Amino acid sequence: MTDLLYGRPPAVFDPPGAATQTSPLIPGATALESFELGSIDSAMVYAPPGVLERRYTLALALRALKPGGRLTAMALKDKGGSRLKKELEAFGASVAEDAKAHHRRCVVIKGENLTGLDEAVAAGALRQEGGVWTQPGVFAWDRVDPGSALLIQNLPPLTGAGADLGGGLGLLAQAALRSPKVTAIRVIESDRRAVEAARLNLTDPRASVEWADVRDLTEAGDLQFVIMNPPFHSAGAEDRRLGAAFIQKAAGLLRRGGSLWMVANRHLPYEAELAAAFRQVKPIDAAGYKLFEAIK
Repeated sequence: MTDLLYGRPPAVFDPPGAATQTSPLIPGATALESFELGSIDSAMVYAPPGVLERRYTLALALRALKPGGRLTAMALKDKGGSRLKKELEAFGASVAEDAKAHHRRCVVIKGENLTGLDEAVAAGALRQEGGVWTQPGVFAWDRVDPGSALLIQNLPPLTGAGADLGGGLGLLAQAALRSPKVTAIRVIESDRRAVEAARLNLTDPRASVEWADVRDLTEAGDLQFVIMNPPFHSAGAEDRRLGAAFIQKAAGLLRRGGSLWMVANRHLPYEAELAAAFRQVKPIDAAGYKLFEAIK
């Protein structure tokens, strides 16, 4: 049997241990898009909160199921769970729904005459927006994040080899590559969709894009610069430990005298982590954000 799992549902839903993981947010997972039509027996989907992203994922799972295959989908009530049943019924599916652990869970046995799947997949697929390759579900997929825009505006000409941690669509790396003195930049991103988009956006041969968790990187201590707009949410909840981990990793990647350029929301208290990891920290206040230049 071929069973798929998308995301990390809470343990109360008994996620299948032997299933193939397909979430783009888990480095190394198999792409849900890669499964042939009618090739899998069951799928459990921890549905994402964005409407286009969620319908895209549900449609892909339904297309991949064999006739008679079982789809189990769940989401927090206020993160799309209240819409799951109607969205699945809009595809022509018969849906059984229940509530558990602040989630809504829907079960579908794939029948005939499903409709609208191809349209939902097309609406959530990789595309160009304003000349930038992007995809619904990626951070700031349909706009330039204002924090990143602020960092781009203040970024000085950089030199040597560096990295963009949590590089998203590659916009910060594009800005860094405007300096002819940059010899190479590694863009590290944990969202496979952003990685695929960034590889299309970054045509400069000095750039390389890697699908990896920043926290797992080997610290060689040989880079001259790091740039980043670190995430501070995990599973939909604020997690300031992420930004702190990015700061520690940046320090480990940099050589002595190397520089970190970082932007963060004003309410995030990263000063202590920066002071502990770097010998010199220069804060630059800007509307709604903090900019930091830190020297190792």
